[in-house]
Amino acid sequence: MTKALKHHFPPGPRPLPIIGNLHILNLKRPYQTMLELSQKYGSIYSIHLGPRKVVVLSGYKTVKDALVNYGDKFGERPQVPIFEKMFEGRGIVFSHGETWKTMRRFSLTTLRDFGMGKSVIEDIIIEECQHLIQNFESHRGKPFGINTVMNASVANVIVSVLLGKRFDYQDTQFLRLLNLIGENVKLVGTPGILFFNTFPALGLFLKSLKTVLRNRDELFSFVRMTFLDYRHKLDKNDPRSFIDAFLVKQLEEKNTSTNYFSDENLVALVSNLFVAGTETTASTLRWAILLMMRYPEIQKKVHDEIKSVVGSAQPRIAHRTQLPYTDAVIHEVQRFANILPTGVPHATTTNVLFKNYFIPKDTEVITLLTSVLRDQTQWEKPDTFNPEHFLSSTGKFIKKEAFMPFSIGRRMCAGESLAKMELFLFFTSLMQKFTFQPSPGISHLDLDLSPDIGFTTRPMPYKICALF
Repeated sequence: MTKALKHHFPPGPRPLPIIGNLHILNLKRPYQTMLELSQKYGSIYSIHLGPRKVVVLSGYKTVKDALVNYGDKFGERPQVPIFEKMFEGRGIVFSHGETWKTMRRFSLTTLRDFGMGKSVIEDIIIEECQHLIQNFESHRGKPFGINTVMNASVANVIVSVLLGKRFDYQDTQFLRLLNLIGENVKLVGTPGILFFNTFPALGLFLKSLKTVLRNRDELFSFVRMTFLDYRHKLDKNDPRSFIDAFLVKQLEEKNTSTNYFSDENLVALVSNLFVAGTETTASTLRWAILLMMRYPEIQKKVHDEIKSVVGSAQPRIAHRTQLPYTDAVIHEVQRFANILPTGVPHATTTNVLFKNYFIPKDTEVITLLTSVLRDQTQWEKPDTFNPEHFLSSTGKFIKKEAFMPFSIGRRMCAGESLAKMELFLFFTSLMQKFTFQPSPGISHLDLDLSPDIGFTTRPMPYKICALF
């Protein structure tokens, strides 16, 4: 490689000594600054987070090109201090190299074996919808907050696969776990943790870091106690849950030199799947209800379509193709909600020459998913909630290439098919039964659509009246 080429690193704002570009970042919502910088520097640029050089990829074409055509080269996870400290390279979301490949392969196969994407899991989701509907009905049209119950309901679906059982919504241990997860997802996206990722040596003084690690320890010890109990009762000819399947695999691999199926990996893996399988889907459903209250005319169209196609029967996945408007609304909720605006960071596995820029091995790369979901060349009204984005002029549902809330390529979300099923079944089941309105005295026009702070973009807490 010639010397001239080697120095052709993507352009970006000039860094200050020590802090890099931290002074120009919106620390509460860094993705907003990153979007603005892409207007100035183009679809591939660099920023300095303290001493760390990070490449940002922006816009549908560039992100797709990197993750699909250069998928292997952008297929690693960087060593982000907070995630290294939390998971130590274990599990599936933040693991590296062979550990990641082995855990992903095992997870996808096992989730499939336990019915992910099949009618087995559809029945589990429908049962959960019924529990959620009963909970909503119990408020008898009076205002109530949905954060906890929505999280519990969605979590129960992944929990039924991981543990082979569901929890009651009032179960104190279950509520405690959901609370720990919720607090950590929020804290990991705060300025304090961004500061720790930039200057890990100063982390010892951060209260938020101590809280994150204490919460992680409590979640880990719950998972550890659970699998020790399951190991005690294990019938290796009849694994009844994801944990059982892992324990069987552990016995099979006992005499091999690799240690992928260790207890530590099991704890990290189950925790990853629990969090990933709860947080994003529950937040998307909370956005869905908020947006239905904000746009009552869209809510009515959804309600009417479900009523005319499904009637009073239980909505099922088979109905999806007959409900194009409802399907378009769900997709538009995901696009608009923009749950993981910066995606989960990638890293280069080798030196890469990409779009005439040289990106060295082990460079952290942010695939700015918000720039894809709001790409002006792909969406007619990118900043507006508009289900027409997914509808043809004759009202048929259209797939959009730039719809990638689950990311794409090698590191795309392992639970995508499960999440899509849940979103469709929960949303249609609720919309069939209820009309959602804000609390008395609040106009639908006053509802706040600005996102809360956190690693994921959740709606601000709100109350609903579920009228039936």
